[in-house]
Amino acid sequence: MEHYVVPLDQLRMDDVGRVGGKNASLGEMLSQLGRLGVRVPGGFATTAAAYREFLEHEDLAARIDRELSGLDVEDVSALATCGARIREWIMATPLPPAFRQAVEQAWAAMAAEHDGELSVAVRSSATAEDLPEASFAGQQETFLNVSSLPDLLDKLHRVFASLYTDRAISYRVHHGFDHKDVALSVGVQHMVRSDLGASGVMFTLDTESGFRGVVFITAAWGLGETVVQGAVNPDEYYVWKEGLRREVSCPIIRRTLGSKKIRMVYAEGGDERVRTEDVPEADQLRFSLSDEDVATLARYALVVEEHYGRPMDIEWGKDGRDGQLYLLQARPETVQSRTGSSMQRFNLKNRSRVLTAGRSIGHRIGSGRARIVRDPSQMERVQPGDVLVADMTDPDWEPVMKRAAAIVTDRGGRTCHAAIIARELGIPAVVGCGDATRAITDGTQVTVSCAEGDEGFIYEGLLDFEEQEIRLEGLPPAPVKMMMNIGNPDRAFDFAAIPNDGVGLARLEFIVNRMIGIHPRAILEFDQLRTDEREVIRQQIAGFSDPVEFFVTKLAEGIACIAAAVAPKPVIVRLSDFKSNEYANLIGGKLYEPHEENPMLGFRGASRYVSEDFRPCFELECRALRRVREEMGLDNVEVMVPFVRTVAEARAVSELLAENGLRRGENGLRLIMMCELPGNALLARDFLEYFDGMSIGSNDLTQLTLGLDRDSGLIADLFDERDPAVQALMTMAIRACREAGKYIGICGQGPSDHPDLAAWLVDQGIDSLSLNPDTVVETWLMLAKMHEQGAQASPAEG
Repeated sequence: MEHYVVPLDQLRMDDVGRVGGKNASLGEMLSQLGRLGVRVPGGFATTAAAYREFLEHEDLAARIDRELSGLDVEDVSALATCGARIREWIMATPLPPAFRQAVEQAWAAMAAEHDGELSVAVRSSATAEDLPEASFAGQQETFLNVSSLPDLLDKLHRVFASLYTDRAISYRVHHGFDHKDVALSVGVQHMVRSDLGASGVMFTLDTESGFRGVVFITAAWGLGETVVQGAVNPDEYYVWKEGLRREVSCPIIRRTLGSKKIRMVYAEGGDERVRTEDVPEADQLRFSLSDEDVATLARYALVVEEHYGRPMDIEWGKDGRDGQLYLLQARPETVQSRTGSSMQRFNLKNRSRVLTAGRSIGHRIGSGRARIVRDPSQMERVQPGDVLVADMTDPDWEPVMKRAAAIVTDRGGRTCHAAIIARELGIPAVVGCGDATRAITDGTQVTVSCAEGDEGFIYEGLLDFEEQEIRLEGLPPAPVKMMMNIGNPDRAFDFAAIPNDGVGLARLEFIVNRMIGIHPRAILEFDQLRTDEREVIRQQIAGFSDPVEFFVTKLAEGIACIAAAVAPKPVIVRLSDFKSNEYANLIGGKLYEPHEENPMLGFRGASRYVSEDFRPCFELECRALRRVREEMGLDNVEVMVPFVRTVAEARAVSELLAENGLRRGENGLRLIMMCELPGNALLARDFLEYFDGMSIGSNDLTQLTLGLDRDSGLIADLFDERDPAVQALMTMAIRACREAGKYIGICGQGPSDHPDLAAWLVDQGIDSLSLNPDTVVETWLMLAKMHEQGAQASPAEG
């Protein structure tokens, strides 16, 4: 019997040649990881030998070989004709009697284990499948809720035929696999009743950046096919691996609510075994997993990754009857794990009208003529360099997807088919737009940008953009610590690949603006707002019942993503520094903000924090920072106070932070102040009594020293951080910090714009330069070269 059929729990990874990568991996998990608490449903696999024996019937293998010889897979029409003919031959060829009998016996044994109530998933497992250098995911058919022997035999036959779908033939040709070298095993696995629960996909790295410090999980209601196919926009979660290992109380560092409009469930009667249905609105507006479930899945993912010793792509399901979580498949992640020693950066030079937006896949930019394809029969309309626009894609589309300059879909999340293929092809994709096929006009020129963070944009027209390659390895030692300024948490994992000594400036106001969008007083006074104002906020906080918890959670998550990206290196988080006009632009902001003629010099920074009106809002920021440091375990976060006008204000804000659980020195907390007013430098020694160091804010320091408005075009030419007066104040601050043995850095724009200023600051003895990420490597190399030249010149001068 084992010549044809093998129980999954008797398989190991060295059985790939016998049952393919997918089934060998299932056997490995069942036999090796069960004792570690990982649940995997059982079943059996047919062997590659059984498949090859089947092909010997009626000279089938030779007929297939002749049919494929000379086929041009770029000719979509010829490919379709060839594939259909081969599949017809396979379906017309009967299964060998001995093979059929072995399958019947395995089915009977499996049914006995489940008291006759048996439903299985029938999936392919190619013998070249799921090797580290290739991904055959989705190439062959999958059938769900198969519950009878005749149905199983029919589906097994269909899986054999699916080795010769158009997409599978094309994929093998493009990846250099000889058709004769690929055989097929069929996995028959007990179904988890996730139709009554939830399911999804998870990766043991960030799929966009390749950052390996997190587990990325997607989840939606019902069977997982909707997530894999991209038919649904799922919930998304990031879990910090080190937090899991340290067993912190909250290792989840980000949650994003998906729309989850449909779900796949079992069909009652009829030929169709599954069907899709609408998800009730209440379920669309809540997360499909509890925090406990998310953490459990992430722990499973860590166990799998550590066992296999490489990043993994894992499908999972939650059984709605027993409430347990199960792993259904695991295979090596095949795109980001191959990243090399350099990274590419894309930047738009200009912008135009945004036609639509969705989830960005990758960080590239592409442009071309939009080609809206509503079904596979229209695929031939896509020409090389076009932008493919569709409701969603599936593996049938792959022969033409490689022609596209970019892909845009109405539906799908970051683990959907379109996203997987776009990563593999190295082209930008924006998925889950909702209205792309309506908002974009067929035949018009568009630019697809995935270079602006988590959200991708489709712009009208062909826009100019630049591409930069950044070398990541072999940098010479720098004479100073090189840190980064990061405002956008969406880009943090991507920026983590740049050589760095931490984050010298993380802006809280960027997180509030991008991830929250609501004035904190409107959050605190939610019950006192008008009905229409409350409804706007309810829509913004979907997934949360409490506005305050939404604000604190989202702020903590934004901080945590930046902190986890570079941990254990320090991350200096600047408390919110909105001006009154900027706060007014938040939802509800106009109800609370004063009108000021010059907000730059008005109600901002430390003055806000200590005021009676704003103090409750400031306390929300403190709660978020404590959650990150204490509950999430990211104690590399340090706190920086902006725009401190007087020494009395410094003392007051330091005491206020301590009252809110952020006391200097406790749990290693450092409290830094921005040095951005002339008085900060002039009285640096006095200010340093209340702080553990300073970070020079060269933008405000320059405008306040020179008495100019940096936003005024009339005097913009006078704005220069290298002015002698500004440099004199910087020197005073640096000396005071060094004399006190305290930290001194700079996080302003100046060193990013002026390499000579960066060199001057190093000569003055500054501890660190915090630069825009795109200038870190360039400035690093420049300073290292100057330092080396100086070291070589010194002996001669002596």
